[in-house]
Amino acid sequence: MPRAPTTLDPFNAVAEPKRRLVLDVLAQGERPVNALVESLRWPQPQVSKHLGVLRKVGLVSVRRVGRQRFYRLNGRLLQPIHEWVKTFERFWRHQLERIKARAEQKARQSKGEEKKP
Repeated sequence: MPRAPTTLDPFNAVAEPKRRLVLDVLAQGERPVNALVESLRWPQPQVSKHLGVLRKVGLVSVRRVGRQRFYRLNGRLLQPIHEWVKTFERFWRHQLERIKARAEQKARQSKGEEKKP
């Protein structure tokens, strides 16, 4: 079965690690393209290519001020991805609880050993 084009589906768009990095930067606030290029340390055409895909799926929007373009995250459109990922939370939550319990047990054991002469 052929893969859906990234330009139609936010899930496929965020499957690309570089586009997730763009979203990470935009999660901090609206940025002009040149600030994204500087933050990501990528060539401007590469940044623009990924912004174009994210714009087509609606995850980012653009605002023009003179000749400059400012991009911002449309977090509301990430909600379906968040809802889907939440269904798997129980798998990592269980592991985190086990790690925490083990760390607490080791800390208690360490304190017990420190008290002994």
